[in-house]
Amino acid sequence: MIRRVLLFAVVLAAAACSSNNSSSTPAPSTTGATTTGSTGTSSGTTTNVTIPVGAISLTTTAFVPNPVSVKVGDSIMWVNNDSIAHTSTANNGTTWNSGTIAPGGSFTTTMTTAGTFAYHCAFHPGMVGTVTVQ
Repeated sequence: MIRRVLLFAVVLAAAACSSNNSSSTPAPSTTGATTTGSTGTSSGTTTNVTIPVGAISLTTTAFVPNPVSVKVGDSIMWVNNDSIAHTSTANNGTTWNSGTIAPGGSFTTTMTTAGTFAYHCAFHPGMVGTVTVQ
């Protein structure tokens, strides 16, 4: 029964976003990535990035804080406080890809490479952010 409810919620969220949904989402570059778990092993701290209510219309303020700076080995956790699904997808298509982050869900990844990485929501490409890893 719980699986049916969860499946219904995912289908409903996808339908709500279907006009902007990308049909090809790059695979995560790290293993074990889920919208409720983590990717990699963190030896540093975790920085939270919030996706606020109404993020679809917020462009550069759709991820808070933006930009975000962390150190190599630190983790970032995106928390979806909005009522619709979103993603956190590196523009280069290889550094990270959260997959669908359901309302109330989160995605955590450990940053293993220094650099500046632009990212977006694959469902709502106007939602953009930047991560700097030092």
